[in-house]
Amino acid sequence: MSGKAESSLEQYRSKRHAERTPEPMGGASGRGGRRRFVVQKHAATSLHYDFRLEADGVLKSWSVPKGLSTDPREKRLAMRTEDHPVDYVDFEGTIPEGEYGAGAVIVWDAGTYRNLAERGGKKVPVAKGVGEGHVKVWLEGEKLRGGYALTRTGHEGEKERWILVKVRDEEADARRNPVSSEPASVRTGRTVEDVAAG
Repeated sequence: MSGKAESSLEQYRSKRHAERTPEPMGGASGRGGRRRFVVQKHAATSLHYDFRLEADGVLKSWSVPKGLSTDPREKRLAMRTEDHPVDYVDFEGTIPEGEYGAGAVIVWDAGTYRNLAERGGKKVPVAKGVGEGHVKVWLEGEKLRGGYALTRTGHEGEKERWILVKVRDEEADARRNPVSSEPASVRTGRTVEDVAAG
């Protein structure tokens, strides 16, 4: 793992106790080829969906209260959260009571993505786009496919507030609602309720 990735995980590690939580603490670096994404359904204090994109050896992350939509007309609030280790893409389990983010987590969707953001005919790297406040990607997941755009709109205290929308393309579908119709993990077939029940 690069020094840059290590330093960007300091906030993540400072919020967690490695000896108490099953969450990965890092160590796996980015791989070549197409980058991975994951959407984790997380039954913490409030149920939400964590959207993560692999970039610069970490997972750039946002908390999306209502989950990702396939309808381009729907704008979803996405709060930027701390970078996560790349090996978090496979994390499914229960974060214990008393720990940051306590609650059940499942891998609701996962796959690869490609970067669509361009300026002046040149690609804008995802990590740079995050810093500048605009990210556009094409997802190839089991539940989610097509273009999605993230735009930073402001701040709430120290947290960045973003808007996440489905791009109007051939994968857009206003009739689908995978958040409600497809609740189970793409890894194990379990729901967050199954994981919480042990």
